[in-house]
Amino acid sequence: MDGPKVESVLTEFVNSTKKAFETDLRSIVLYGSGAEGKLRPTSDVNVVVILSKFNQAKADQLREPLRLAHAAIKLKAMFLLEEEVQPASQAFAVKFADIGRRRRVLYGDDPFAGLSVSREDAIFRLKQTLLNLILRLRESYISRGLRDEQLAATVADAAGPLRSCAATLLELEGASAPSPKEALQYISSSLPGAGHRSVGINLISDVRERQTLPAGVAAEMLFQLIELARLMWVRAAALK
Repeated sequence: MDGPKVESVLTEFVNSTKKAFETDLRSIVLYGSGAEGKLRPTSDVNVVVILSKFNQAKADQLREPLRLAHAAIKLKAMFLLEEEVQPASQAFAVKFADIGRRRRVLYGDDPFAGLSVSREDAIFRLKQTLLNLILRLRESYISRGLRDEQLAATVADAAGPLRSCAATLLELEGASAPSPKEALQYISSSLPGAGHRSVGINLISDVRERQTLPAGVAAEMLFQLIELARLMWVRAAALK
């Protein structure tokens, strides 16, 4: 994805959000691959907008700017009130752990500086996230199994959550990885069947870049990711 275009659209979105919410706006934070400067053509650009209150008339003013930003760079925005930051971090511990690792403040103060999630909450949400992912991927494997392009898109969509889960799992085990991508590679290589999955893991970046895979590869790759997620869930369930 074109970096200068992303920065230009983000600047326009920040200005539109400031104009719309005025003094109710506290912060805007870019997170994920966009914050690292590693966006791919298929990537979403994710931001969190922190507000003191969610006013209908002010929110209405941001409808068109957000629609345009989504069309231009696939911008997705999460709108949180100040008092919701801590509860949301507990309810969605894996997502907010990723925000904690990869973020850039575009406006205001950093609402995630010093944010903490209890180990108990982090383990519970990690297991929940992995189990939900497993169930969704099994359904996709069967319902989309005859269409390689749909399976490839499913693989691409699953990569981000799997990588975030792998990074969280390593942290809970007392280890770390330079990036979620490397965390998934490390976790995959340490689980049973690593050799069988190695080709699929190496192809994840390619499918995220192009959303295509060689004919007949997508189904096997998706099945490998389902099993990888299941093994990660088993490992997470053993955490104390």
